[in-house]
Amino acid sequence: MKKQFKSINLVCFGFGLTAQYFVRELLKNKYKINLITTSRSKVLNKKFENIAYKNFYFEDYKFDEKIIKHLLLATHILISVPPKDRRDLVIENFYNEIVSSKKIKWLAYLSSTSVYGNHNGNWVNESSKLLSSNDTGINRIIAENNWLKLHKYQLIPTRIFRLSGIYSPEKNIFLRLTNSQVRYVKKSNNFFSRIHVADIAEVLFKSLSYSKAGEIYNVADNEPSSYEQTVLYACSLIGIKPLKPLFFKDLKEGEMKDFYKDSKKVSNKKIRKDLKVKLNFPTYKEGLKNILKNIFNR
Repeated sequence: MKKQFKSINLVCFGFGLTAQYFVRELLKNKYKINLITTSRSKVLNKKFENIAYKNFYFEDYKFDEKIIKHLLLATHILISVPPKDRRDLVIENFYNEIVSSKKIKWLAYLSSTSVYGNHNGNWVNESSKLLSSNDTGINRIIAENNWLKLHKYQLIPTRIFRLSGIYSPEKNIFLRLTNSQVRYVKKSNNFFSRIHVADIAEVLFKSLSYSKAGEIYNVADNEPSSYEQTVLYACSLIGIKPLKPLFFKDLKEGEMKDFYKDSKKVSNKKIRKDLKVKLNFPTYKEGLKNILKNIFNR
């Protein structure tokens, strides 16, 4: 195992659920964290899990310039801010600080498996062709390439993590079912991959020791399935009758139809082999059962 840095200066560009679960994983493993975050909030001093940390305003091309001195001290950087208009906003705003830093040991860019586009239900791995034809996926592909260029030409220790559909105790199908927000489409040979947010945190944590700079890692569970399968399984767990499905041919052009156009099974072999990851929730079934037990007491 590589040497771990038990005391780290962590800058999180964006501090949503994934970043929060990662910080919890670090704390669980006795890391001392000097935490800096960015968000659209202008509140400077905040607290998370009994850690006092500083948050700096950052939105598009506006940011609190006081973050720069903290960024230059960062040993670890986690980026979950999505790209926009074919540009990565962190690179656009903080390129000079990142490439001039001599302290960065690990930089993680959170991308998405949307980059693969449609593979007609076949398996994809980190070497598969990137076929995305929608704005979300194309933006991600461009951002990934730019971060990898920083590794190749500036020796920035970049890692790319392609995240599958994220679910969590805070955001899950049970909440959508109880709020009547679930619409699902019946379509043959339609597969998606998912990942519990706690397992993303586990992957990121293991990557501190086992990952290599310049590498790409898929983050998905072991069992791709259709959205219909997931809905029906969740309904069976809470004993409700699901709404009638929509049919793909009846969908109007737009985001929902774009979502169902892509079908692929995302392989997680690389994180299990290279990063020594053992998923807490190897399929959506274990994940949903755990959420129901611990959040809904059922």
